[in-house]
Amino acid sequence: MSALRTREAFTLIELVFVIVIIGILATVALPKLWVTRDDAIVSKGRADVATIRSAISTIRQKNLLEGNASYPSFLDTASIMTEDQPLFENILDYPIYSKNAEGKWMKTGTRQYTFRVLNNSVAFDYNNTTGRFDCDHTDEYCKILTH
Repeated sequence: MSALRTREAFTLIELVFVIVIIGILATVALPKLWVTRDDAIVSKGRADVATIRSAISTIRQKNLLEGNASYPSFLDTASIMTEDQPLFENILDYPIYSKNAEGKWMKTGTRQYTFRVLNNSVAFDYNNTTGRFDCDHTDEYCKILTH
């Protein structure tokens, strides 16, 4: 009587088949992961802009309660075009640190900032008379961050 042989390993054809399936799945999934990364950077930028605008408004409300109708004169004391500077420290409990990279903020003037999104820089200006922190709404990337 012959003994039944049990299979202890995969055949080469089975391994090649699995590798081909993994390759097909990777070609479909990787482009979707890049879109997800870009979406995350846009969402971060939108959240940052909303947080900064809200903080400016909160400081104004605090000033009004103290009998002062002014907006903050400056949003921070960071150096211009310098990385690792604490931005928005005058209005936020925890500052955002500057970096010239995708999804990061950089101070470009006394009251000017840029946010890098989708390989473009969106310029924001702070007007301490009106309290507006805004960008040029004719710019497509400004619209992405503010609408």
